[in-house]
Amino acid sequence: MDGGGIIPIAFCEHLQLSSVGIQPQSISFQTLTLESDHFICVREKVGEQNQVIIVDLADANNVMRRPITADSAIMHPQQKIIALKAQRQLQVFNIETKTKVKSHQMNEDVVFWKWISINAIGLVTETSVYHWSIQDATSAPQKVFDRHATLAGAQIINYRTTPDNKWLVLVGIAGNTNPGGFKVKGAMQLYSTERGVSQPIEGHAAAFGELKLDGAATPTKLFTFSVRTATGAKLHVVEIDHQAPNPQFTKKAVDVFFPKEAANDFPVSMQVSKRHGVIYLITKYGFIHLYDLETGANIYMNRISGDTIFVTAEHEASDGIIGVNKKGQVLSVNVDDNTIIPYILSTLNNPELAFKMASRANLPGADDLYVKQYQHLFASGQYAEAAKIAASSPRGILRTPATIDQFKQVPVQPGTLSPILQYFGILLEKGELNKYESLELARPVLAQGRKQLLEKWLKENKLECSEELGDIVRLHDMTLALSVYLRANTPNKVVACFAELGQYDKIVLYSKKVNYQPDYVALLQHIMRVAPEKGAEFATQLANDESGPLVDVERVVDIFMSQNLIQPATAFLLDALKDNKPEQGHLQTRLLEMNLMNAPQVADAILGNEMFTHYDRPRIANLCEKAGLLQRALEHYEDLADIKRVIVHTNALNAEWLVNYFSRLTTDQSLECLKEMLRINIRQNLQVVIQVATKYSDILGPVKVIEMFESFKSSEGLYYYLGSVVNLSQDPEVHFKYIQAATRTGQIREVERICRESNFYNPEKVKNFLKEAKLPDQLPLIIVCDRFDFVHDLVLYLYQNGLTNFIEVYVQRVNSARCPQVIGGLLDVDCDEGTIKSLLASVTGSFPIDELVEEVEKRNRLKLILPWLEARIQAGQTEPALYNALAKIYIDSNNNPEAFLKENNIYEPLVVGKYCEKRDPYLAYIAYAKGFCDDELIRITNENSMFKQQARYLVKRRRVELWQQVLVAENLHRRALIDQVTATAIPECTDPDDVSATVKAFMQADLPLELIEMLEKIILEPTSFSDNRNLQNLLLLTAIRADKGKVVNYINKLNGYDAQEIARIAVEHGLNEEAFTIYKKYNEHALAINVLVDNIASIDRGLEYAVKINQPAVWSRLAKAQLDGLRIKDAIDSYIKAEDPSNFLEVIELSNRAGKHDDLVRYLQMARKSLREPKIDTELAYAYAKTDRLHDMEDFLGMTNVADILEVGEKCFNDELYQAAKLLFQSISNWARLATTLIYLGENQAAVESARKAGNTQVWKQVHQACIEKAEFRLAQICGLNIIVHAEELAALIKEYEKRGFFDEILSLLEAGLSLERAHMGIFTELSILYSKYRPEKLMEHLKLFVSRVNIPKVIRATEKAHLWPELVFLYVKYDEFDNAALAMMERAADAWDHNQFKEVIVKAANVEIYYKALSFYLQEQPLLLTDLLTVLTPRIDHTRVVKMFLRDDNVPLIRPYLVAVQHLNIEAVNDAYNDLLMEEEDFKTLRHSIDSFDNFNNVSLASRLEKHELLEFRRLAAHLYKKNHKWEESITLSKQDKLFKDAIITAATSGSSEVAEDLLTYFVDIGNKECFAAMLYACFDLLRSDVVMELSWQHGLNDFYMPYRIQSQRSLVDKLAKLEKEVKEHAKKVTIKEEAEAEVPIINPGIGGKLLLTQGPSGMAPPVYMNGTGMMPPQMTGFGGF
Repeated sequence: MDGGGIIPIAFCEHLQLSSVGIQPQSISFQTLTLESDHFICVREKVGEQNQVIIVDLADANNVMRRPITADSAIMHPQQKIIALKAQRQLQVFNIETKTKVKSHQMNEDVVFWKWISINAIGLVTETSVYHWSIQDATSAPQKVFDRHATLAGAQIINYRTTPDNKWLVLVGIAGNTNPGGFKVKGAMQLYSTERGVSQPIEGHAAAFGELKLDGAATPTKLFTFSVRTATGAKLHVVEIDHQAPNPQFTKKAVDVFFPKEAANDFPVSMQVSKRHGVIYLITKYGFIHLYDLETGANIYMNRISGDTIFVTAEHEASDGIIGVNKKGQVLSVNVDDNTIIPYILSTLNNPELAFKMASRANLPGADDLYVKQYQHLFASGQYAEAAKIAASSPRGILRTPATIDQFKQVPVQPGTLSPILQYFGILLEKGELNKYESLELARPVLAQGRKQLLEKWLKENKLECSEELGDIVRLHDMTLALSVYLRANTPNKVVACFAELGQYDKIVLYSKKVNYQPDYVALLQHIMRVAPEKGAEFATQLANDESGPLVDVERVVDIFMSQNLIQPATAFLLDALKDNKPEQGHLQTRLLEMNLMNAPQVADAILGNEMFTHYDRPRIANLCEKAGLLQRALEHYEDLADIKRVIVHTNALNAEWLVNYFSRLTTDQSLECLKEMLRINIRQNLQVVIQVATKYSDILGPVKVIEMFESFKSSEGLYYYLGSVVNLSQDPEVHFKYIQAATRTGQIREVERICRESNFYNPEKVKNFLKEAKLPDQLPLIIVCDRFDFVHDLVLYLYQNGLTNFIEVYVQRVNSARCPQVIGGLLDVDCDEGTIKSLLASVTGSFPIDELVEEVEKRNRLKLILPWLEARIQAGQTEPALYNALAKIYIDSNNNPEAFLKENNIYEPLVVGKYCEKRDPYLAYIAYAKGFCDDELIRITNENSMFKQQARYLVKRRRVELWQQVLVAENLHRRALIDQVTATAIPECTDPDDVSATVKAFMQADLPLELIEMLEKIILEPTSFSDNRNLQNLLLLTAIRADKGKVVNYINKLNGYDAQEIARIAVEHGLNEEAFTIYKKYNEHALAINVLVDNIASIDRGLEYAVKINQPAVWSRLAKAQLDGLRIKDAIDSYIKAEDPSNFLEVIELSNRAGKHDDLVRYLQMARKSLREPKIDTELAYAYAKTDRLHDMEDFLGMTNVADILEVGEKCFNDELYQAAKLLFQSISNWARLATTLIYLGENQAAVESARKAGNTQVWKQVHQACIEKAEFRLAQICGLNIIVHAEELAALIKEYEKRGFFDEILSLLEAGLSLERAHMGIFTELSILYSKYRPEKLMEHLKLFVSRVNIPKVIRATEKAHLWPELVFLYVKYDEFDNAALAMMERAADAWDHNQFKEVIVKAANVEIYYKALSFYLQEQPLLLTDLLTVLTPRIDHTRVVKMFLRDDNVPLIRPYLVAVQHLNIEAVNDAYNDLLMEEEDFKTLRHSIDSFDNFNNVSLASRLEKHELLEFRRLAAHLYKKNHKWEESITLSKQDKLFKDAIITAATSGSSEVAEDLLTYFVDIGNKECFAAMLYACFDLLRSDVVMELSWQHGLNDFYMPYRIQSQRSLVDKLAKLEKEVKEHAKKVTIKEEAEAEVPIINPGIGGKLLLTQGPSGMAPPVYMNGTGMMPPQMTGFGGF
């Protein structure tokens, strides 16, 4: 169905998936999904990682890879949202926002899923169908219906829904078990959600669609499906959800054609084009069928893919279908708008279908038919039908003002509806009216006051809005006109309407929306005149527009002020200037000026809000001062003189604000203002000045502020100022000045407080000031002297000034702790002792007694306080200081001090001991010992050589640290101390802990000899510690370490020590004999033998000791020593005597290593008596083999044993003990190892039999290897046949044969393997490769037989390497690599090219460039076959490119048949080449036919070349071309040159130009050719003006030739006048009839108000039908007259 060269579809390949890195194996129905024409989603495995690939079809280079593991992945139809399924887990992710949209865990497996809308996914399980919405994050899938039984076991391939989800269809396919049926059975389930019922249908593909039928108010919903059965294939189209007003749709069932070569083909997918009403049907074999949805007519069928298109979707951009085939091509097909209608008309010869489709889809191609049909119907008076044709004309070609005028001019027949109303009624039914139609309809409707009709049509978008329509409506209804203007997008009129309607707030929004800039100033002036309050709002809106002010703010203010609208102007400016921009400064000034002069309180509020910062501040400040706004004036003044002038009026200013105001001034300005305030009115302003000075003290500086107050002699001001800052200041001068000010103002309590609390004044300076001030109350001075330790000065001052009562006040009330210093001071001034004692007794508070003691002690007056001390003690006080003082007095007076020191526990030993050191060291020792003053005691005893006391103290003290201190080597007195410890302290000691601590101290001090000396004193001499076990152990250990010669003596003398531990330590210190003696003394024979063999290392002494003791444990230990000494035979004898098999592992290892297998046999036989260890039995068997005791081995194998026979066999095999290995492997039936063993024994036949029994590939390989090495090829082949069935072993086996050069043998082996039942692809492939290397003559035959079973890519590489070109081409063809096959045939033409084969291959090539390479190849190699090649390539090549290619080498004559064959396509390059060829051949007849039949070439260029041709006929063709291109003068000139007057006359007549005709007529007159003159008058009768002809004939005497023309002219004139008179009469009659008819038509039609149509009758029921004999409807009431 080539359509005569017209192809009604457009085909496009969008993408090759392999070119974007997608693996071929990933392109399948299971791994690739296509939900829309936006995204392709592919799952594939790259290496070990699972990935999901998303291909954006809008940007093919934008390939997104994500590491995702899922069972299925589908992309959202529009957005980058992906749905993933892993087993029963469903998840939806937004890729752009990287968020999870939704997830759910299903209770059953999902076998198919698909996006059914942008908000929902359809889920199909084995039993049910669910819908899952993604609009919320929590809802679960909702069950919709259960699967029908007919779908059980079927593979679900599609699920479709209608947009409203009222109808659903589930599609599946399954193998057909019925022998007589089609092999693939299609099953569908159609489900209605409203009715809740299902209908099973047999079918393979289905889709839903909509179609607007003629006369239908709403679209008709259709369901279409296709099925293939054994008897044929059908396409069905049925209606669903029929709506009553619509006509019934007749069910369609049409045959679907399948070619013979597609006997097993069946439909796989279907799409319906909404725009064209076309069904796209895709089949498995890649065919596409196009059917009309309304009629079911077949439009087109062709094959678009050689591979199955397994997934499709709607291609929205072209309203077609897009799909992916198994090769990864992404293809789309759609209706070609430019060719479909011509194709239907010319090829299908179906004008009715062409009419409907052109009208439905607004397509070109049927324009002439529409025009002719319309004209025919209109001329025949069938105005209703003509109106329908005009209304449905494609692209509105007939919906023009001319058509309206035609209908308006048709007279209205009595009793019928006027044609123009019929036309408008049909247009309204059809849809929207265009501009002219809308205007023509609106005028009469509005004239009759039928505005509601117009409103209804506008709401239903039935009218095309325009400015002209708005102008018409505006006269009747401004709001409706606004609606029209808005739709017509006429901004100026819209804005004017908004203004007139008072909708000012919408003007700006609309203007910005449509990007229109109206004259806002003029608008505002108008609004201000009409509605000032609205004007203010509108002005604010203009000024505050987000894109910037839309009007000059100052101009707006001028408008306000021109009407003296201060308040609105203020409100507007406040809003307009709220952004506080610098460029608005003058406007800010103007706003403040107008309010300061008219409404100061408003100005004050504006300034208080601090909205503006860019106005003229000096100007505003001056106006504020004049208006009495002093605070605002100060805020704006910057000149100091102005500020000083205003600021002194503190009574008119807020004090708090004024204090804060000073923060704006500099330090100097502030001081100047403060001084001015004090100078003008110090009484009024002092308080404010103090507040300012206090708050800004840190900034102004206290010094300057103090100077200021002092300059005005204001002590009060200074006191209050400093009182507020003194607590925060650290300046000594501030504190001193405050004390001065407080003193001068009589604030003594404040002086007292600051002296007590302040830490920053200069105490010396304050003390001197207070002394000079001579205050009646000396408490401030006392506080200062007490705090800063001026006690002596204070006491001296008070004592000298007779103020002793204040001394008592000081120690009694102020600080009793200073009593010692006061006493000392009084002693220094020689105060009377009675006074001092009296003062001391009067002090009731606590004070440090030790300080008091120190004070009197320094002055040697200690006894002065004895009575006071004794009184305090008698009062029950227990302060250590009291007793310290008392002890010192007793020591100095020698009043029994030793007894006091020993008995009293309250005094401080350290203090008293220190006091005694120089007076009596022994008393110091007593004090230190009592207080455990270790360091002081050690020091005093060392200094006074009191080592006996020191030794006794150390032993009793038991302090490790103290012992460490005195026993260090650096201690010069250590030896004297140790002697006293040994001689006195230890012998006197009876407490074991004291002894233990002393011993530990000696041990830690590392004094072993001294320790031995001390221990001998304790143990060897009779003491209470002589039998102490620990001390005996310690003595022995110390001797072992320090004096080894005494150890034996101690061992023999002592009996209470720990023998085993001492012996162990002796061994560690190399005293082996002593350890042996200990063990032997205590009968520890096993330990004794250990010492002999391990430490003394005398195996001979060990043997003697073992013989003497004769115990198994001794023999066993001796055996181990002998074994370690590699005296294996002796060791085995000893083990046998001990009957100890426990060390069998080591015995076995060493015996095997030393080859002592005979002795090992004896040992293992002994061991088997008590142990059943696999190792023992295994080694015994191995020992039998090593000693060649095969009979013993056979007996051993025949009895019960636990030996690892396989291990023994392997060891024997490795040691080449093949006979023993044979026995072992036979005993366990290990045929695999037996076979290998037999090979080494030379028993090859038996080895093969064993290998067969083993059935193990590895064994076969070993046996095979042995056979190969021994050239036993017959046996090797038997083995090899069992190896090559394993693909993984094949390569190594072939490599082995090739390495050894056994080429025939490996070929023979693989040829034998071809017939094996388990023969796999690898065998066929490797044999092919071997043939290519060693027997190339056999390769082609082998490939032809087994090409389906070889790995073609691998063999391709081998043949290419071997330069076997025919075989390479053959493989390329079989592998569908047609591109490479064609290239290979061309590159190796001598060996691989065959014309017929090349033709079959080239048409299947995918790369179009190969076509042109093929043409070049044929041009060079086989030019005679070029035409044949072009014949098969014609549908696939670019004809223009082909022609250019042959023109380049001047080889166009070779392709003459091709040019003839393709000239019907009317391609410019083809036409030019063919025409040039005909010129060369001088075939003018064919050239003329070519020119007339095909016009797509450069006519003028060809004509210019033909014009110069030497042959007349070609020059005639040039004139003919000029005539065709309306170049009349050139054509006629050329004809005149060649005297072809007939041609010139025909050209002039064709031109239709009076000027051309009259020029030629004049030419004939000039040359005197009267015959041509007469012929011109006949041929150009309509073009020649009679006066011109008359003049020429009269001037040149041609009246005879002119007369026939004159007669005919006169007759024509008479006929025209008669016709015109008739028409005038008829028109007058029609006008009269029309006026009478219009006069009878009523103004208002009560029937209007229902539907939109003008022809709608009374609402609520169908209009009655009355036939008037003409077969047409009678006229109906319209509400207005005709046009």
